[in-house]
Amino acid sequence: MTSVEARAATRSRGAGSAVGAYLALTKPRIIELLLVTTVPTMFLAARGVPSLWLVAATLVGGSLSAGAANTLNCFIDRDIDQIMRRTQRRPLATHVVAPRSALIFGIVLAVVSTGWLAVFTNPLAAALSLTAILFYVFVYTLGLKRRTPQNIVWGGAAGCMPVLIGWAAVTGSLSWSAVVLFAVIFFWTPPHFWALAMRYREDYAAAGIPMLPVVATPLFVTRRIVFYSWLMVAASLSLWALDSSWLYGAVAVTAGGWFLVEAHRLLGRVRRGLEAGPMRLFHLSITYLTILFVAIAIDAVVLL
Repeated sequence: MTSVEARAATRSRGAGSAVGAYLALTKPRIIELLLVTTVPTMFLAARGVPSLWLVAATLVGGSLSAGAANTLNCFIDRDIDQIMRRTQRRPLATHVVAPRSALIFGIVLAVVSTGWLAVFTNPLAAALSLTAILFYVFVYTLGLKRRTPQNIVWGGAAGCMPVLIGWAAVTGSLSWSAVVLFAVIFFWTPPHFWALAMRYREDYAAAGIPMLPVVATPLFVTRRIVFYSWLMVAASLSLWALDSSWLYGAVAVTAGGWFLVEAHRLLGRVRRGLEAGPMRLFHLSITYLTILFVAIAIDAVVLL
C-alpha cells in the first residue's frame, strides 16, 4: 500500500468512526424499541395495512425525533455518564465527540424531524413529536432525573409518545385506543426500568441519581414493580374490550400472565433474601412489549 493509499484508508476509518460515534449518541437500541410500538399502532389506526409510504415516513421522522432526544440527553448527562460503568463508553464520556458538536447535532435532528413529520405526515404528528423531545429533555432529563425517585414514572411519558405519533400520522387525530396504548407503555416503563436500575444500583448511587432502587429497599422496589405490572396488564386488557378481537385478547392474557408470574417471582426472591436476578424481568419486559404489539398488528390485519 502506498503512502497516499494509507492516508486515504486512515481518513476513511476516521470518518467511519465519527459516523459511528454520532450514531451512538442517538441510542439506536432504544429507538428500535420505540419503533416496535409505532408500526402496530398504525395498523390498528388504519384497521389493516396502512400506506407503506406513510409508515416509512413516520419511521424516519420518529427515528430522527428519538435520536434528537437521546442525543440531547447524552449532552446533558455527559458528567454522570463518565461516572457510571454502564455509560462510560458513550461518545461524550470518552471525548470522541465534543459537547458543542453533540448539542448542535441534537438540535438539528429535532428541527429536521419536526419538519419532516409536518411535511410527510401531518401537523399533529409533528407537534406530538416535538412535544416528546421537549418533555424528555426539559421535564425528565433536566427536571426530574436528578431530583426525585419518581423520575422514570413521569419522565417515562416521553417514551409513550410514539404510539400517539403513529396514530396521529394515520388518522390526523387521537382516540381512546391511542390513549390506552399510551397507558400500557406508561405502566410498563417502571417495571422495565426499575429492574435495570436494581442491577446497576451502585452506578446510579455513585452518580447521585435517586432512582428508586437507590433510595428504597429492594422489598419496596419489587412491590412497586408488581403494582405497576398489574396496572400494565389491566391497561392491555382494556384495549381488548375497546378495540380488538379475541386473538389480541388471548395474547394479552397469556403474555400478561407470564409477566405477572415473573414480577411476583422477583418479589418472592427478595422476600426470601435470595439473589433477586432483576435482569430476567428486564429482558422479559422487552419480549412482552414486542409480543403484545405484534399481536395488535396481526389482529388489525386478520380480524378487524
